[in-house]
Amino acid sequence: MSWFDASVMAKKGVAQGKPGASHFIGIKDQGTFHYVYGPYASPVLEVDPGAVVTVETHDAFEGKITSESDRPSEILNFPFLNPQTGPIFVRGAEKGDCLAVKIISIKPRGPQPVGTTCLLPEFGGLVATGQTAMLNAPLPEKVKKVRLDENGVYWSDTITLPYEPFIGTIGTSPEIEAISSLVPDYYGGNMDLPDVGPGSIIYLPVNKAGALLYLGDCHAIQGDGELCGVAMEMPATVQLQVDLIKGHTIGWPRLETETTIMTIGSARPLEDAARIAYRELVRWIDQETGMGQEEAYMLLTMAGKARLGNMVDPKYTIGTGIAKKYIGL
Repeated sequence: MSWFDASVMAKKGVAQGKPGASHFIGIKDQGTFHYVYGPYASPVLEVDPGAVVTVETHDAFEGKITSESDRPSEILNFPFLNPQTGPIFVRGAEKGDCLAVKIISIKPRGPQPVGTTCLLPEFGGLVATGQTAMLNAPLPEKVKKVRLDENGVYWSDTITLPYEPFIGTIGTSPEIEAISSLVPDYYGGNMDLPDVGPGSIIYLPVNKAGALLYLGDCHAIQGDGELCGVAMEMPATVQLQVDLIKGHTIGWPRLETETTIMTIGSARPLEDAARIAYRELVRWIDQETGMGQEEAYMLLTMAGKARLGNMVDPKYTIGTGIAKKYIGL
């Protein structure tokens, strides 16, 4: 038996982890991409729990940066960044349920050099921004185009980085508001957490009938914090398996891998994101094991781990986790 067979998704999902019908959303099928998470866009696809969906995504710049001589400030139209594929309507999903999304694969798509990273004016972890206002001038704009494939990210003639793909932006619709796809929050969104990659399951709260799943902003690799604000952005082909857990209400995104459970919080300041994530992890451990929140709180003081997603977006993201072996999962 694989670890997935014992996962929360397989044990509690409507489809019980069994793959259902296959679907495809290509760039042409999507048509207009979305720059907000909200309930007002018409679904591009409707699926049943268990569906396996292959999705083509754009990079964070919708492919508009094509050369190292490009100036992003002259090409990009802020806030129209982070184009999202979707929304995908999941039949049977109702407010208070949980959407489970198994990430099967993420593959680069398009002609080389597939990867793009850059320095944007007043954006990043070590520069003045509109929210961290300083008098010093912005850093010069700089674009780097990088060849990459599933064997590596070829940064230079002497540096090859590992190919560690993940979905930077994934989430469900809020119930009433429409929120920029640059923002992470309780519904998911632009979390930029490297753990949201192949072999993981992300659990998202359902706030609206059908859940309305959006995704985009895939990265080939990213360091903790996404320091300059732009990871190795790439257009991608993503394969997902979608399931639904009825009556399984969660407040914030959760993540499960073969060895770890993790909860994800997004806020400013950064310590509030950590507090949200750890609080939710205490609740999840108690929910799955019945050990009690006080015991879980003390256990996490000894064995909890924290992973920095981004420290540059309008809100910051932290994932906190614990090894399954410590809690009998």
